[in-house]
Amino acid sequence: MILPLLLVGAVGGLLSGMFGVGGGIIMVPLLMLLARMDQRRASATSLVAIAPSALVGTIGYGLQGEIAWIAGALVAVGAVVGAPLGARLLRMLPIVWLRWLFIAFLLLVALRMILVETEREGIFELGVGAAFGLIALGLFMGVASGLFGIGGGVIAVPVLIALFGFGDLLAKGTSLLAMIPTALSGSIANVRAKMVSVRDGLIVGIAASVASFGGVALAFIIPPQIAGILFGALLIVIVILLSIRAIKAQRGARG
Repeated sequence: MILPLLLVGAVGGLLSGMFGVGGGIIMVPLLMLLARMDQRRASATSLVAIAPSALVGTIGYGLQGEIAWIAGALVAVGAVVGAPLGARLLRMLPIVWLRWLFIAFLLLVALRMILVETEREGIFELGVGAAFGLIALGLFMGVASGLFGIGGGVIAVPVLIALFGFGDLLAKGTSLLAMIPTALSGSIANVRAKMVSVRDGLIVGIAASVASFGGVALAFIIPPQIAGILFGALLIVIVILLSIRAIKAQRGARG
């Protein structure tokens, strides 16, 4: 079991450092495929692994001055509040339309990242309006995480770039910072509910943390335009994975 866990962590950590995402949307299907986990256990294991890899990535971007600390804290506040709300909505609302609306949203974001040139240097000013906007972004991230098992940088990075004027590196570093408390709070709840093996999560997390250094280094080397295209391509992969999951869920409901 150790080798598949290390491989999954390495892939997730590389993506985490390179794109400022948690990597869970890739790690979850890989854990199901390579480690033979069911989806619930795979999601919980991935969440444990995200915390250390996001911490390492945060350190890497922070040492280069590419983190807006106050902005990241505001996003984290919204995300921590939104995650349990999303989990509650998951039990209350019809999920089919929500799934496809979210998939459509990610597809639009992917097309924007590919077609619109991304800047390395951005202009961000923290005012009252921006502060409330960042909390709202975190709330949306948290709700999406609870509803769809996805969130973090997949949402934060493109929104920080498009709506708040962040450069690509600053958006990635800030996104990773915001993910740390969200992943920790979710993992604590999963451990208490005995939904995850801490040992498995830490094995994945250690591999992800090591690979995250390489991902951060690549993020600073790759030109922002190419990075935007690669991020958009990653989002399209995520859209495909989510679409397959949504179709299977619909077929299962009918059966």
